[in-house]
Amino acid sequence: MQGKLPDVAAIEFAQAIGLLVRRIRTAASGHELSLTEYAVLARLAKDGPATTAELARAESVRPQSMSATVATLEEMALVQRKPHPTDGRQMKIELTAKGTAVRSRAKDAKRTWLSQAIAQLSGEERETLFKAGKIIKRLADL
Repeated sequence: MQGKLPDVAAIEFAQAIGLLVRRIRTAASGHELSLTEYAVLARLAKDGPATTAELARAESVRPQSMSATVATLEEMALVQRKPHPTDGRQMKIELTAKGTAVRSRAKDAKRTWLSQAIAQLSGEERETLFKAGKIIKRLADL
């Protein structure tokens, strides 16, 4: 991107990152879950059971949309509803064993694809990529 206008270089950089993310997601596409469904499984795995409202806030979607997502995941037996321990009006959503397994397989497929793709790079390219990864992480944390 040397010699390009900063705005053009930034757009091309964002497009390259977007393409890489799509390729990684495609590696797990055999599991046929939407991005939001994957995000819910990941959040439940990381943070534990949550209400639909908590999931909606965490994923920045409307509660109605999250209710539909949770219902779909529940139909697939990937999550289950359990009574809230202190508020009888609410339900907590938690991963099932099947949900954990599906998430794990998708995660493994993504990692495998990325590892195989990186293995095709030269040693110098890999070193540059890993250095860039640290810079990208810093950008994401701004």
